This record gives sequence, C-alpha cells and structure tokens, in this order.
Amino acid sequence: MDHVTQTLEKWKEDFYKISEYIGNHPELGHEEFKASAALVELLKRHGFDVTTGIDGIPTSFEAVYRGRTPGPHIAFMAEYDALPGLGHACGHNLIGTMAAAAAIAASKSMDERSGSLYVYGTPAEETRGAKVPFSDNGIFDHLDAAMMIHPYSHYEKSGTSLAMDAVQFSFEGKSSHAAASPEKGINALDAVINTFNSINALRQHVPADVRIHGIITEGGQAANIVPDYAEARFYVRAGRRRDLDEITEKVKNCARGASLAAGTTLDISNYEFSYDDMTTNETLSTTFTNRLVETGVELSAVREQKDGGGSLDMGNVSHVVPSIHPYIQITDEDYACHTPGFEQAARSRRGFDDMLKGAAAMAMTALDLLDQPELLHKVKDEFNRQHG
Repeated sequence: MDHVTQTLEKWKEDFYKISEYIGNHPELGHEEFKASAALVELLKRHGFDVTTGIDGIPTSFEAVYRGRTPGPHIAFMAEYDALPGLGHACGHNLIGTMAAAAAIAASKSMDERSGSLYVYGTPAEETRGAKVPFSDNGIFDHLDAAMMIHPYSHYEKSGTSLAMDAVQFSFEGKSSHAAASPEKGINALDAVINTFNSINALRQHVPADVRIHGIITEGGQAANIVPDYAEARFYVRAGRRRDLDEITEKVKNCARGASLAAGTTLDISNYEFSYDDMTTNETLSTTFTNRLVETGVELSAVREQKDGGGSLDMGNVSHVVPSIHPYIQITDEDYACHTPGFEQAARSRRGFDDMLKGAAAMAMTALDLLDQPELLHKVKDEFNRQHG
C-alpha cells in the first residue's frame, strides 16, 4: 500500500491540475479533444504506450504499461465527457483523472511483476457511450478485470444498473389547413399523443423495475396547420437486458398501433446506444472495498446499493469481463448527480482529494489481482457462473 500512496502523493498536484483543467473546459461526448489529449499526455509522461482513435472514435485511447513478463490484463475505465449546460455535473473530470492516477500508481511497481495495466479512454458515456462498441467489437476481450469509480454524495458498493434502450418514433402524415380542409390532412401529432396514451396504459402491466419516460421533440409548426411530421423520444429501462428486450418491443407496438390509427407512416430508430445492466463481480467488489477501508474510509460508511436507478455503459463491459463500478463520496451535501451543486463539488479540492482515495483502492486492487492468482481465479469463476 505504501508505494501506491507515496506515488499518488508525489504526483498529486499534477493529477489535480488535470482534473481542474478538464473541469474548467467541459466538452460534450465525442468532442472531448482537450480532455483526451491531457490524459494521453499524462500517461505517456509516465511510460505508458498510448494508441488514440480506438475503434474509429477520435477522442478515445488505449494506454498500456507492461510488466516484466506477460500475465493478467487489468483495466481502468476513464470517462471525461460533460453534460449540456451543466458541465461536469456527473464528475467525469474526476473519473478520467482518477483512472489515470490509479494506473500510474500501480505501474511504478510493474517492472517486478507479470501482467499489464490498461487505461481505456471511453468517450460519451452520457449519450453514445464508447464502451458499447468497444464491448461489442472485442476491444475488451483480452481483459481479465475492469474497474472504474464514480463520485457521489456517499460511499456505495458496486451494484446494479438498469438496462436501457433509447428509442425514437418518427411519424409522417400529411399537412393541410386545420380549419379550411382538415379532412385532407393526416395528423402526425395525433400519432405521437396516442403513443404516449398507449404507453401510459402499458405502465400498469410491466414489472416494478421498469421505467419508461419520453418527450415530444417535434410536434408541428403552427396551430392552423395539420402537423405532417411529429417525433418522440423515449428511454425504456429495466433491471435486466433479457426483460428489457420484451418491454421495448411492447413500447414499439404502442407506436405502431398509434400510427395505424392515425394513418401515418412510422420510422423507429435508436437515437443513442443501448446500455446493458451492470453485473457486479462481488469477489472483485469485496477486494476493492477492503482496500478502500485501508485508505481511511470507515467500513460502516460504505453503503450497500439499494437499487440501480440509472443506466451505464459500464454495464456492457460487465457482460464481457469481470467488472466493478463503486461510488466515492466527494461532498457532505446530498446533491444529486446532474445538478449545479454536484458540478461544484466535482470541481472542488475536497472532491479531488476524496476521489484520490478511490484511485489508491483501485491501484491496490489491481496489484492484488496480479499478485494473487487464486483471487483472480475466484473473480473469473464468479464471472463464468454469472454469464455461463
């Protein structure tokens, strides 16, 4: 533990400057050129071999530090995209920096170990998360374990998240004068409204963990013109991907029925990537929690996760490789993520210092996996039971 904490302390101000820089220059998903470049430069300076533009995504990267001989591949996931109008109100400035800091801290003893450490820069978690195509296209297949930590208003163990589909319904009708010749029009907005009504009826007949919420993105241009085009977007979520697929099809049927009733044509598409549910590897999670306690965090302060209310592209990773996604407290205020208060906490010195504890715990967990073959075997055996 000492060499990890010593490394983090030695380079702490460098890490803070990176976190502060990313926090002060928020960039939306797939536009994170400054954040990505800053993290890449930091990792290169500490001896990592870095490849940018992974899987054709310009602001992504893969950084690797190889040990003395081949061995397990352990990864830290870095996020660094911001939110529209709210900046880093989800704390991705901390997430990206702490992933790099954890890898750097662990790398300083890799010359006497077998294995490799990886940092993956994964853009656009808030929208079209890069972890989805990376998981689908085999980028993570070589990994033995993957970790990331998220800032929050309290400490929380890695748990679950909701699988999510982002579905868009585009209805095309026929315009006409709404007063002089309404019979000649086909009202696309009627189809959207009836879609909402049908989905509201569907809510009575879905499991308790299902969440369906949507907005009308286009609904016409003027009150005296029958809308010839209308569009709605929905997030459909459920606790498990296998359940969500069935629910999403029912939601699509609501739109199909509404389109038929209104006489429109209908196009169904996904406006963002679909996220799978997060499946935590409990063996890996316990190891991380034990290491977090060694940094000075009271075990009693680390809560069990009550439920997975949001959706993460880390969920897709967890179906490919043993994974964890714990939460680290960065504020005493009960701020929710995606709020101005949380954005201020994520850019505070207190927030950075607390996330550094998470970086230390991640680094030590990675070294445990490299040093203890029996631990890694337990981690992978649990993963195989979950996904076999």
